Amino acid sequence: MEEVEIPSFFVCPISLQLMKDPVAVPTGITYDRESIEKWLFSTKKGTCPVTKQAIPDCELTPNHTLRRLIQSWCTLNAAHGIERISTPRPPISKSQIAKLLREAKSPEMRNKCLKRLRLIATENATNRCCMEAAGAADFLAALVKNETSAFNCGSLEVTSRPLDEALAVLFHLQLSEASLKNLISDGGVFVDSLTRIMQSGTCESRVYAVMLLKSMFEVADIIHLSSLRMELFVEVVRLLRDQVSLKATKSALKLLIRACLVGRNRVKAVEACAVPVLIDLLLDSCDRRQSEVILILLDELCRCAEGRAELLEHEMGIAIVSKKILRVSATASERCVRILLSISKFSATPSIVQEMLQVGVAAKLCLVLQVEGTSKTREKAKEILKLHARAWKNSPCIPAEFLSSYLA
Repeated sequence: MEEVEIPSFFVCPISLQLMKDPVAVPTGITYDRESIEKWLFSTKKGTCPVTKQAIPDCELTPNHTLRRLIQSWCTLNAAHGIERISTPRPPISKSQIAKLLREAKSPEMRNKCLKRLRLIATENATNRCCMEAAGAADFLAALVKNETSAFNCGSLEVTSRPLDEALAVLFHLQLSEASLKNLISDGGVFVDSLTRIMQSGTCESRVYAVMLLKSMFEVADIIHLSSLRMELFVEVVRLLRDQVSLKATKSALKLLIRACLVGRNRVKAVEACAVPVLIDLLLDSCDRRQSEVILILLDELCRCAEGRAELLEHEMGIAIVSKKILRVSATASERCVRILLSISKFSATPSIVQEMLQVGVAAKLCLVLQVEGTSKTREKAKEILKLHARAWKNSPCIPAEFLSSYLA
């Protein structure tokens, strides 16, 4: 069959393919909707690919004239195997979202409107951008705060259906950094609401609450992270222990890592029993990435005396850290060695040093020095062996020639 050359102005400047849903950006350039949305939202680039000018509010205007020309061209070339592109459904408008938000203020209409908003948010990135610009995030956050304020922590279950829907919509909006910062800068009220939901909410709402908190903490500054309440750490650790879902576990771990950038939060996490829960998770984990994240968090917690004490108190604490060296990834091995170095420097009693030898720490560290790895990890392993050289020198785990060549 004879090939047909596509007119250049029918081709998207990004994908170099025939446009199916041409839209114009404020700079005057037309792109295929799917391609420009991927450029703007997936890669987080808010500029026109051709002119490099900023695109305010992700504004995309359907180019109906060009679409009709493309459809006519497809029809004329049907004999050459060209299929006519279908007319795309009109995108949601800001006024339509505003109308839905007004209607959602009515208790009778709320569930229906929230379900519609959830469907709109999951359709495409343009819809989410439009919803955010229309004030959906503020409305939904206010609804969450109002719903949870009616419940007393520990006395009633937070099981409102509008609450579940509002949380789902908020999460699916994939809010911008500015909107996430706005949520966390209300004096901690919204964070407290999400904490209450993690304590007494439905399984679904607990998952959405921790995933939202993770996103908020990723953009939060140190001042806001420093004001986190103990109750939040208790509920995040409880969610980890309950293993509600893989997504919830992943979000909870990343949330705690971010929160533990603040020293006092490490102590709060330890007091919430994070260390034994993490060790138990590590014992059961077969996933490489999850093991890495757990070890990163354990490393952070072992930077405080309370964290090291909890790890040493667990009967499998040192053993599982030692076991993961050279068995997960270079990142995991580095974190394991860092944890052991913290213990060696600040918490190494004679009995602990002996336990480290018995569970194979010395042997693993010798292997670290002999295999390829980062220089930092090797240096830390060497430092641990030097610190305990006198106690371990007669161990068959460390050959005499090894001591003289590596630890001199």
